[in-house]
Amino acid sequence: MGSYNYYRMFGCFNRKFKISEWQPPPEVGEAFRRYAEGADHMTADQLLKFLVEYQREEEGCSAADAEAIMQKVFQRRHQTSRRRGLTLDDFFYFLFQDDLNGPINPQVHHDMTAPLQHYFIYTGHNSYLTGNQLSSDCSEIPIIRALENGVRGIELDLWPNSAKDNVHVLHGRTLTAPIPLMKCLTSIRDHAFVKSPYPVIITLEDHLTPQLQAKVAGMVTQVFGDMLYYPESEGLEEFPSPEALKHKIILSTKPPKEYLASSCNKDGETKDSSEDEQLLRETSDPIAEAEADDKVNQIGSDQDDEDCDASRQKSGTLAAPEYKRLIAIRAGNAKNGLRHALRNGADKVNRLSLSEQRLEKAATLYATDVIRFTQKSILRVFPKSTRVTSSNFKPTGGWMHGAQMVAFNMQGYGKSLWMMHGLFRSNGGCGYVKKPDLLMMGGPDNEVFDPKLTLPVKKTLKVTVFMGDGWRLDFSHTHFDAYSPPDFYTKIYIVGVPADAAKKKTRVIEDDWTPYWDEDFAFPLTVPELALLRIEVREHNRSEKDDFGGQTCLPVSELRPGIRAVPLYNKKGQKFKSVRLLMRFQFE
Repeated sequence: MGSYNYYRMFGCFNRKFKISEWQPPPEVGEAFRRYAEGADHMTADQLLKFLVEYQREEEGCSAADAEAIMQKVFQRRHQTSRRRGLTLDDFFYFLFQDDLNGPINPQVHHDMTAPLQHYFIYTGHNSYLTGNQLSSDCSEIPIIRALENGVRGIELDLWPNSAKDNVHVLHGRTLTAPIPLMKCLTSIRDHAFVKSPYPVIITLEDHLTPQLQAKVAGMVTQVFGDMLYYPESEGLEEFPSPEALKHKIILSTKPPKEYLASSCNKDGETKDSSEDEQLLRETSDPIAEAEADDKVNQIGSDQDDEDCDASRQKSGTLAAPEYKRLIAIRAGNAKNGLRHALRNGADKVNRLSLSEQRLEKAATLYATDVIRFTQKSILRVFPKSTRVTSSNFKPTGGWMHGAQMVAFNMQGYGKSLWMMHGLFRSNGGCGYVKKPDLLMMGGPDNEVFDPKLTLPVKKTLKVTVFMGDGWRLDFSHTHFDAYSPPDFYTKIYIVGVPADAAKKKTRVIEDDWTPYWDEDFAFPLTVPELALLRIEVREHNRSEKDDFGGQTCLPVSELRPGIRAVPLYNKKGQKFKSVRLLMRFQFE
């Protein structure tokens, strides 16, 4: 007989739509018959052969793994652990389960023994804010949520309270309501390693007197104890590895004396950032523009650092030694110009911060210098100050220039944050992703990767979108259309170096909760190591904007070949319970 959906039309009669049967695509049936050798059941040995040959799971795939998959399928579908073998429907069910057959490796599998600068690090910006940058509350809740999602870089802005005897966390000179520093620190301690054992880096934007810096040092030592990592001598000649820093907390900020020297002029004032931007706009010659950029960056490379409490300067006390010694990753400055900082660096490794527009300018004028800098030290990139709604910028510009800490507003939902989520699904979601070798190595003449150059195609990614399912379980039957089932289509994007950018889409399947497309797409890639595959399902709407049906973003370098179940996420990056696509990935 079949099942039907009924939709009320104009309040007077019903429209009846048959629900499509959940059937395997022809390719799934062909694979089953091939590896079951014509039988109606597939054994564990035959499943293992399919996993190794068709799915290319040569590493770490054993007969025990195949047997465990079969047991899980039997338990879920038949509530028993023993059957003759997998039927075609069992096999199809297995292929459509993302926890058993997902598109990327769910385990930590990158080399974690290289120095920190060899990794992209999942980093937040103003991690304590619950909403916009001007008037939202400050809270420990966004910090906890970020850590539980695998974020490894937490940013705190430190300011004196009104009595000048304690430390608050807030976005300075705005209407954001403060939160005590101690509450943030204890929240970090209690949740730092729930998702990942690898180190948490706390970047501090410090607007404190030396007396309050000493108070912070006491708080940090009290809360973190042996969890806190700091070098025995001043500064690091080389960063330790994530493996060596497991379950450690690391502080990163400007050493106090250096902060005063770079942030304030003799009157304790700072130059208005709008003057900096005007200076950049008024220069059109590339050389003059570079020189102007250098002058701008003499003030301090992090706009968040450009405010300064003049009382610290007038007090005559330059540093709290107990605070200074706890700073493991020292934030440098570009006091002699950004080009000088990038080209000459320092004897000891450090961190440099740039706003998104300054990175864009630096990348335009001296991209290879930026990449060389990131081969030894850490570059942090943060959103421009005009992003008051907590929106984000496209992160790929930072990544393709080697920037390890692309700092994002984790509450700023949208396509840019989806890309951030996508990259850090890599490597088991541990918050550290090994940078590709092309960003860390130089050629025989010390040349480095240049993202602006168009290189030959290295490989072609072939994508098949077979079908989708799960919307009828996660949405009401009138969510997309009050009068009929949804009309779904899938959009596919490649995001990476400019030469690899591409977008394609399937046809619209009308009136079907289980759309079957079976369409193939090919994407030639010159730098697959830096490419992301972004997928978005939309519901076609003839009279209004198309509705959102789910999204995901996956690093191309992490994609597992073969037929895979691809789970989709909502606009906030939360995984749907049931919605997923069945896709195939091949590399040539």
